Amino acid sequence: MKIHLRHIQADGLHLEGEEECPIPELAAEGVICTGPLRYSLDLGISEGALWVTGTLVQPVELKCVRCLEPFRFDIEVHAFSIHHQLTGPELIDLAPYVREDVLLNLPAHPHCDREGGRKCPAATPVAPPAESDGKRPPDWSALDKLKL
Repeated sequence: MKIHLRHIQADGLHLEGEEECPIPELAAEGVICTGPLRYSLDLGISEGALWVTGTLVQPVELKCVRCLEPFRFDIEVHAFSIHHQLTGPELIDLAPYVREDVLLNLPAHPHCDREGGRKCPAATPVAPPAESDGKRPPDWSALDKLKL
């Protein structure tokens, strides 16, 4: 996503649209983009610097850390902001900043039931097998068998 500084008027510029996935190399890690990055950005120039604020939404497919099933998740960046000093060319590439914020909002331990719309099959605890007489062996039984 490249911005030419001459397109930004004195009262700013508003951009909305879609771009291709900024994180395609994460497919090897189990993070697959399922759609384009949607953005809504406000840009302006003030005191020799470019400022950008807005929101980003990147739909991805993740694997649940409990059940290992894939599920759809929207990485949402509600407070995207940049302050970039204008010292070089008139064409500014916002892609590294967008990529960084999308990666920072990627969940470290994704759970398929995180949003509440799905129940993770691995979330319910499994009861231990019942003994024939209904009693559970003592926890130290394995150590009682140890011969020193």
